[in-house]
Amino acid sequence: MVTNRVAEFTVLRQTIAARGTARVVLFASTVAIWATLATVHGLFSDLPLLSLIPLCMLGAGYEAVWALHVGAERIGRFIQVAHETEPGQASWETTVMRLGPGLPGGGVNPLFSLVFGAVCLVNLGAAFAAEPLPVEVMLLFAAHAAFLVRLAQTRILASRQRGADLAALATARSGFAVPGPTNGTSSEAERS
Repeated sequence: MVTNRVAEFTVLRQTIAARGTARVVLFASTVAIWATLATVHGLFSDLPLLSLIPLCMLGAGYEAVWALHVGAERIGRFIQVAHETEPGQASWETTVMRLGPGLPGGGVNPLFSLVFGAVCLVNLGAAFAAEPLPVEVMLLFAAHAAFLVRLAQTRILASRQRGADLAALATARSGFAVPGPTNGTSSEAERS
């Protein structure tokens, strides 16, 4: 007999797997589309600021990869809190969280931020083929630097996410209460 709890666990694990696969496909697609846009820009344009179009594509793809990663991690922490608290329950999320930082050769980057950073620098370099004016150089550096700062910011956030989400979910689960008025009164709609 399949209980709601088992069904929930199964669906959540499938969601994590689907998001992980989607993240890799999205990364590869983003880099391929960026390469196409950058090539077209390099071959047919003498306007340096048009290199911001491939950069925007890169940024949009990265934000989507980031969103998929955050969602999958958050679901993993929910599984850990809701399904791995008693002996005998599945413990994949708990085990992975304990192993993650100390795993030999565990320098896997689920955000692909190093590749995104390298592609950003290639994009910036390609913009200089069109000999930008000084004001264009400043705009190009500012836009590309903003993207690189975002990469660094999300790497820092990702390194803290598991612990923060686990603590927040554990607190929420232990002190779950139905939201209601804070002043002790209730409205007519809440009473009926």
